[in-house]
Amino acid sequence: MLRENGFGSGPTSGGKTNGAPVNGDPPIRIGVYVCHCGTNIARTVDVERVTEKAGELPGVTIARDYKYMCSDPGQELIKEDIEELGLNRIVVASCSPNLHEGTFRGATAAGGLNPFFFQMVNIREHASWVHEDRESATDKAIDLVRAAVRRVHHHKALETRRVPIKPEVLVVGGGIAGISAALTLADGGKHVYLIEREASIGGHMAQFDKTFPTLDCAACILTPKMTQVRNHPNITLMTMTEVVKVDGFVGSYEVTVKHRPRFIDVSLCVGCQQCIDACVYKRGKFEDEFDAGLSMRKPIYLPNAQAVPQVVLIDPEQCIQFSSGKCKQTCVEACDRDAIFFDQEERIETLDVGAIIMATGFQTFDARRSPHYGYGIYPNVYTALEVERLVNASGPTGGEIVLRDGEKPTAVGIVHCVGSRNQKSNPWCSKVCCMYSLKLAHLIKEKTDAEVYNFYIDMRTPGKGFEEFYQRVASEGTHLIRGKVASVYQQADGDGELLVDVEDTLAGMVRRIPVDMLVLAVGLEPRYDAEEVRRTFNITCSGDGWFMERHPKLAPVDTFTDGVYLAGCCQGPKDIPETVAQAGAAAGQALALIGRGYMELEPNTAQVIAEDCSGCKTCIPLCPYQAILHDDAENRAEINEVLCKGCGVCVAACPSGSIVQNLFEDTEIYEEIEGVLAYA
Repeated sequence: MLRENGFGSGPTSGGKTNGAPVNGDPPIRIGVYVCHCGTNIARTVDVERVTEKAGELPGVTIARDYKYMCSDPGQELIKEDIEELGLNRIVVASCSPNLHEGTFRGATAAGGLNPFFFQMVNIREHASWVHEDRESATDKAIDLVRAAVRRVHHHKALETRRVPIKPEVLVVGGGIAGISAALTLADGGKHVYLIEREASIGGHMAQFDKTFPTLDCAACILTPKMTQVRNHPNITLMTMTEVVKVDGFVGSYEVTVKHRPRFIDVSLCVGCQQCIDACVYKRGKFEDEFDAGLSMRKPIYLPNAQAVPQVVLIDPEQCIQFSSGKCKQTCVEACDRDAIFFDQEERIETLDVGAIIMATGFQTFDARRSPHYGYGIYPNVYTALEVERLVNASGPTGGEIVLRDGEKPTAVGIVHCVGSRNQKSNPWCSKVCCMYSLKLAHLIKEKTDAEVYNFYIDMRTPGKGFEEFYQRVASEGTHLIRGKVASVYQQADGDGELLVDVEDTLAGMVRRIPVDMLVLAVGLEPRYDAEEVRRTFNITCSGDGWFMERHPKLAPVDTFTDGVYLAGCCQGPKDIPETVAQAGAAAGQALALIGRGYMELEPNTAQVIAEDCSGCKTCIPLCPYQAILHDDAENRAEINEVLCKGCGVCVAACPSGSIVQNLFEDTEIYEEIEGVLAYA
């Protein structure tokens, strides 16, 4: 095979330069380009032999191989051959279409040819990477190329469509991810609907005292951003609100939301809290969710001291006005703004948006699922989130670390990886536990001067400044013990002291360590309703239950549903800086989408042949994108090309064969099958 300037020039089909015309069109002139992909393909597949065989196929005008077809020189080769040789079909045999189909379509179009006169063959994942025998892999690659050449004869000139995009964006979730994304979009001039199911925005970060590794005050960082959200003219904040239905398509989503009653008029309440003081509920108080159950609240309460909006709410399950109607309503009498309304009801509203950002967050592992640690059994076993509230100045103890009996601990154990890196619970690393455990060790030692023991499996400190923080905590006298805690139990005399049995792998021994307080560093896991939420938004979850991105490297914030993006821990465990960065990326993607003003739709959609459709409705429930409707007047199916993603389910299921799909018509598929089964 001749080579010049790094290009391989294979035979030009042995003098047969023209293929048979299709439907009276000009003669088919195909260019075939086989990529080495460095050594990814060439190591297992004989690229030169594939190129030689491709050049002998009917209709193939030129067959070439090149080391990196996706590179600029590789694309230029395609463009030049189209112009100089009059090619009207292009086949590229390289890697996955998911990576570079768009690249080669662009090169085809740049040469003056309709981009859908192109067909891509995946000889990397389908041949090189799945075979060890070079001969077999090469034969398979030849078969795949032959199939593509036969198929591309029947390709048609297709055009993409443009649909307008509404400029508003919906952000679901009011934690630091949702707040950051909303502010970025709003500062970019787009109107944002920020919805949060709880009574205040802020999420988990609002519960923290300090952030690692700099020990910045969490409230000092977060509260100004919460205030910016409340005051920003381009943000409509909706708390106590949930999404119940999503209709439409990218650029034109109709989102139905449900506003739960607060029983307070938000426009009238100023957060004076006189109603809380006046409440005379006699049956006791209730565990405060924000303080992780370590403090009590009344049926009427303010979510937390820094709540945004700074508006109280009434819990209808605990207020006796709702259970018996016999409340004296002293709260109503105390409110001089007449802001309390016991007759408020749920309200439904529809929002029209062009894009959606999912920032629904995470939940912490329930330590009761690991009973050998004693949580829920021994009173002085705490979760890390509970200790976050204890060390916080706005927490139930005003920042003092005390046990349930009011005494300060003298020895504290911190157990890492509770609910993480465990095949019986969650196999993944939660990424933040090592660092927040070190942070809590520092804060506990600072506030109590107790002996602190950190029991860890592996210390993972990969972030900026993390290793330095680890060294700092170690130098402060914290005992770092590498090993799994086997059991936790209380002293027989019942004085509250806990005994921790742990294997110290560095010392090569099993140790029994007495502590007054045990802190469980619980991991992060998907929210309990993740499956329900992903169905509502028509996105996918990974096997772990986290929302799945389109591509882990090239599209880490996109989903498989166009116009829906991911931000924060709903996609997987991450710390605050990584969460904020991903929120910015999601906001950037949404800005790029709606800023363009239109959306280009791929033409590989399905369509109904009206005269052949019997109106049986078989296709309608099978469509995963709800793109098919039934025209009752005409008694036939209709496909919304904007919603259709070209999955082909309806085409395969139609009993009358009345649905066809661009780029996957019967003739193309049959020719491809013939090409695979044929022998050269």
